[in-house]
Amino acid sequence: MLPFKQSEDALKDKRRLKWACRRGMLELDVLFEPFVEQAYDELSEDDKAIFRRLVTCDDPDLFAWFMGHKECPDAELTKMIDFMLSRVKV
Repeated sequence: MLPFKQSEDALKDKRRLKWACRRGMLELDVLFEPFVEQAYDELSEDDKAIFRRLVTCDDPDLFAWFMGHKECPDAELTKMIDFMLSRVKV
């Protein structure tokens, strides 16, 4: 979980977004941090908003979705998760 919950609007600043991508789990850190560095700037504004929304989710949910233990109930977030997994090689 994030040290403090940030709104999607607050995450529009890339420095804050990078900070929010520092998760409490190494498994998530190795996905989020490289993605922000390597691919975030290339996203459309709509996809950036989806990514910022993904970042506000709780770590246990993110872990389950990225590891395939649970299906994400949101189609847009699922698409972003799939895209992130295709871009970041761990």
